[in-house]
Amino acid sequence: MCDNKIYDIAIIGLGPAGSTFARLLDKKLSVVAFDKKSNNENSFKKPCGGLLAEDAQRFFSKFGLPIPIDVIVNPQIFSVKTIDVKTKDIKFYQRFYINLDRHRFDMWLESLIPDNIELHVNSICINIKKESYYYEITVKEGDCFKTYFAKNIVGADGANSRVRKFLYPQKHIRSYLAIQQWFEDKHETPFYSCIFDADLTNCYAWGLTKNQYFIFGGAFPVQEGKNNYEKLKIKMKDFGFKLDNPVKTEACLVLRPANPFQFCCGKENIFLIGEAAGFISPSSLEGISYAFESAYILSELFNKNSVISAKDYKKSTRRMRWKLILKLLKNPFIYTPFLRGVVMKTSFQAIDVISKNE
Repeated sequence: MCDNKIYDIAIIGLGPAGSTFARLLDKKLSVVAFDKKSNNENSFKKPCGGLLAEDAQRFFSKFGLPIPIDVIVNPQIFSVKTIDVKTKDIKFYQRFYINLDRHRFDMWLESLIPDNIELHVNSICINIKKESYYYEITVKEGDCFKTYFAKNIVGADGANSRVRKFLYPQKHIRSYLAIQQWFEDKHETPFYSCIFDADLTNCYAWGLTKNQYFIFGGAFPVQEGKNNYEKLKIKMKDFGFKLDNPVKTEACLVLRPANPFQFCCGKENIFLIGEAAGFISPSSLEGISYAFESAYILSELFNKNSVISAKDYKKSTRRMRWKLILKLLKNPFIYTPFLRGVVMKTSFQAIDVISKNE
């Protein structure tokens, strides 16, 4: 069945970027939105450590949004234990993350979308076709295939974005396999850890306490991702990590742009926001703050102009893209073993942790 209504905007994906964009749009615009998540227990859940960084928190201040208590989990930890596996160096650095239940966080952001947006959950975009002045979007909703029409498309469908692949079929953004497992937490003290092992990945791994569980994960080159994850688990036992009998395993693709040319803003009347555009920190893999910022920028363009183009959007994201370029320049100091070793040996910005016995 075909719905012959032509919407002003179709949003594909309702993570932090898509939900924020939908929430900020002027009500005069006719909008349809699709998301593969739902409140169903078997729904897709984004594999993520679930830590809200300071840059993302800053946008909550700008938006005037309080985070509900049922999205926040225990404990709240204000330092990161940084481990270099090869040198066995360990340093602590102060950080002010908020520990979240990522799926509840995503569903809460989606619940803020106003009623004037036509929302379709448990829906996956299958195909996009360009017509004369609009786009034909084929969506699988449950077991049914439906077709929708829109003048503009906003791709907010994450690392494996179908919208980006439609626009840039030959474009490759450096990507990693992110794997994490949940374990019953048997550590004496809750902690958050950042782990570097250049023999297994040129990115990083993480471990954190979340309610009664301990999550251990990492981002690895795709081809050897699973094997290298298991090898790192074995190594971490020497550092006191208790990683036996996982309760569940999660995995997804995560982007890590290698140069400014891998950022994809869009073409003509198709726009990309958040990780779909490659807007994710190449140093920390933090993407929520860029999801918020790119969503805000694009919503402002739509709210203030009757017609916009991808060139307008690219121009407006220049400042944000420069921030990401600076993150690229920061990379060698984090991921080059020698430079990282120098930084850790000098204890630059490290904090002293007072033990219980002192």
